[in-house]
Amino acid sequence: MTAADASEHHVCAEAARGVSRVALLAAFPFPLPQGSQVFVAEQARALARAGCDVTLLCYGEGAAAQGGGSPGSCGLAESAVRVVRAPRALSRAPLRAGPSWRKPLADAALLACWLRESRRGRFDVALAHNAEAALVALAARPVTHVPAIYVAHTLLGVELSAYAPPRLAALADRVGARLDAALGRRCDGVLALAHSAAEALARDARGPVVTLPPGLDPTPPPGAFEVARACAAHGLRRGGFALYTGNLDRYQDLDDLAAAARRVTPLPIVVATHDRVRGAPAPLRLARLADGAEARALVHGAAVCVLSRRRVGGFPVKLLNYLEAGRPVVARAGVAEGLEHGRSAWLVAADAPPAALGEGVAQLVADPGLAERIGAGGRRVLEERHGWASLARATLAFASEVARR
Repeated sequence: MTAADASEHHVCAEAARGVSRVALLAAFPFPLPQGSQVFVAEQARALARAGCDVTLLCYGEGAAAQGGGSPGSCGLAESAVRVVRAPRALSRAPLRAGPSWRKPLADAALLACWLRESRRGRFDVALAHNAEAALVALAARPVTHVPAIYVAHTLLGVELSAYAPPRLAALADRVGARLDAALGRRCDGVLALAHSAAEALARDARGPVVTLPPGLDPTPPPGAFEVARACAAHGLRRGGFALYTGNLDRYQDLDDLAAAARRVTPLPIVVATHDRVRGAPAPLRLARLADGAEARALVHGAAVCVLSRRRVGGFPVKLLNYLEAGRPVVARAGVAEGLEHGRSAWLVAADAPPAALGEGVAQLVADPGLAERIGAGGRRVLEERHGWASLARATLAFASEVARR
């Protein structure tokens, strides 16, 4: 450890000394093998390893954790984190993202659960993951007196329109922007996963704002046989396809990816997902995932990994999985924050046409040396900036600052 590292560690330890009991409020089904749920689970584990007493409060409905302990697994049974669920009968929200008529009832059940837990013992701070959880923390604050930190997974002002009919998209974004501003003003602090969200929310925030991305601690890669088996299960050849992994929601802009596949990409583009209901637009090839281990094996087997989303404000957790595997990434510059074009990713402009994504894939396939260098550069970014130990210390230091204020 360098002198600078030791100094930073000392500062973080001093700042976090007053925070020992933390509540994580997650207003969504848990667990699920999706980005937000994976991030919450890993953050909870990291804070527990840092010495905190961590309680995670969530909806009562979820899905079985998959992956057998792989990075994609959301289970917390093996950790020191205490999980408290709202009554299942009252919190049967859909497993997919987005608004639902069931959500208000589920949020009310989570509020009752949080009030009950806060009476059992004093919490130093509440980390409220996403807007609904922040509203729950704020509604309870006059009773609990627990500072509420809004953990902003996204900007509603740019994402809410993804769930609205096209004719109402502009109205949805205006409503979302007002909600963003209201949450920034009322919460005691804002922890944003992306700089774009931090900048937007800081305009109205009454408390401190910080940007802390999700983390991922690399683990040994899957074996060659495991990768070959996952590829063969979907009729793929290792190194013979480009890959997107994750949900199929509109904000992922998979239509752009399909347009790229129709025009210039030299490889088939595969969409690997746990979604059992929806499909992917043609000519994208759909791979229904059996578990998290299969998803990870496919990432390691891909020639290139792709992010097609245009909306800024969030940090795609799947990006960390791509970087861990050393895969070269093609993405839009505003979405893949922290990466540099030509060194750690192939980045296209935010307003570039869909064909630019396909051209990026083609460029990397045509130049294996460049693809290898970019993949190695992305892996270095992961190791340098996304380790959970340092992120947990920074989170606790920020929580302590908010609690003191």
